[in-house]
Amino acid sequence: MTGHTWTLLIILAAAIAVLILLINSRLRFHPFVALMTVSIGVALAAGQPVEKIAESLESGAGGILGNVGVTLAFGAMLGRLLSGSGATDKIARLIVERSGERSLPWYMAGAAFIIGIPMFFEIGLIVLLPLIFSVARRLQDTHHVKGSPYVFLATPAIAALSTLHGMVAPHPGPLVAVEGLHANLGITIVVGLICAVPTIIIAGPVYGRWIAPRLDVHPDPELVAKFAGPATPDDTPANGSTPADGSTPADSPTPTGNKVRTGWALTAVLVPVVLMLLRTLAELVYDESSPVRHVLTFTGEPVIAMLAGFLFALFALGYRSDMTPDAIRTSLTDSLKAVAGILLIIAGGGAFNQVLEDSGIGKAVESAASGMHINVLILGWLLALLLSFSTGSATVGIVAATGILAPLAQSGSSLHTALLVVAIGAGSIGLNYVNHAGFWLVKESFGMSLGQATKSHTAIQTIVSVCGLLMALLLSIAA
Repeated sequence: MTGHTWTLLIILAAAIAVLILLINSRLRFHPFVALMTVSIGVALAAGQPVEKIAESLESGAGGILGNVGVTLAFGAMLGRLLSGSGATDKIARLIVERSGERSLPWYMAGAAFIIGIPMFFEIGLIVLLPLIFSVARRLQDTHHVKGSPYVFLATPAIAALSTLHGMVAPHPGPLVAVEGLHANLGITIVVGLICAVPTIIIAGPVYGRWIAPRLDVHPDPELVAKFAGPATPDDTPANGSTPADGSTPADSPTPTGNKVRTGWALTAVLVPVVLMLLRTLAELVYDESSPVRHVLTFTGEPVIAMLAGFLFALFALGYRSDMTPDAIRTSLTDSLKAVAGILLIIAGGGAFNQVLEDSGIGKAVESAASGMHINVLILGWLLALLLSFSTGSATVGIVAATGILAPLAQSGSSLHTALLVVAIGAGSIGLNYVNHAGFWLVKESFGMSLGQATKSHTAIQTIVSVCGLLMALLLSIAA
């Protein structure tokens, strides 16, 4: 490598250090502001012409928001609609009520898997809390589970939700990586699902059965009552029914949606993913002149697929539920407010990535990586892991790692690029600790001590991260 290459690599290392410092120091910069500030500093230090810097920032931020931001907005509204209409509640209870006590963790993982397809980790967990609390309360009364029944059921839910959130599109992190690495979306979804299934099994039901007897976790009874309803002598939470007197806490987040049918609910969850997969199938089966390919390519574009899924859910679920049109509109508006911060972080990441490309740092990374002979999947996983752990944001970990490794993905096959997306996403999940919002959500929801939350939530996320990487490596060897 030349002296200029080394200089660019030093600038990159310094930029990452400053980014971590700005986010974690007493200044507590918002990740968006930190990314934009560091991007300008990198451009100046790398010698990029001053008149081109603003153009790089705007094109980078605007480009990623145009491709990912609109899709993410539709995804957020779809998730809120599914939750508010009662669709996700129906799906979860349908799955769990058919299970026996020994198979409950497996069915809980299945429920979380389906619900986790359109929902962020935090939102999906909140949606599942009434089910987890009500079923765990029954198990606690029967004494058929060793240790904490709450950990017994929460572990597979956390494993499934976090795996899908980090490794499977159309979640924002994988979508950002797909866009930045120019990966095939359909192949990436298939690869992500293949890697996700064994990962969820190991980090969920298997680890949950081992760790539950070792943790004495019991949430605040008032919080349990708020989510699952007051306990009664003949409480039957396993099938999701309300208490015998029909009462429900006034502030219970359990959705309405008596008119929602389970079949429609399942269809609404799967519509976007199926449309994206059909696009990939059409590209493999039909030639470029085929009308079928043109139609499926159009409907399989992420923004079109998410819009189609949202509109289907709006008419099949939203307007058929107990929610009024005004309530639906208010709920959808609130869902967009909830993802505004993520959209800004993605925009900042797009600007950072564009600066790395325009300043030549991306080529320097490519040159260094080729000289080190390190597996690019391991490198992507490690970068995302360290950045996510250091900044407290999985999204920052993904967007920064994607920008750094984008030049290395250009020469790889479609499958290898898809595996790199999964590896980066898996890395962003690991070591989820006190500087992550999800850690505190789990800790406070289940009344855990810091040590208990580390042994459960942090350990689950790290197992998911390692297993996701191992699955990606196995598939790369098999291919």
